[in-house]
Amino acid sequence: MTFEEYLSGKKIDAEKFRQKQPDRYQEWATLFAEIHPDSFTMQKKFLINDIRRLFHLEGGMRGEA
Repeated sequence: MTFEEYLSGKKIDAEKFRQKQPDRYQEWATLFAEIHPDSFTMQKKFLINDIRRLFHLEGGMRGEA
């Protein structure tokens, strides 16, 4: 799974996130590449919700949380 696929599954628009917060995006992408997605989710759980509110993906992948 790529970081972009992960963000899509979390209903986050990766492109908007990358454009508006490039430093945070790169930090998260680097960390995501180093650890398991479940560990990433546990570390960033509450921050993911904030990012989702800012960069909500319209019509995101269905069936994933």
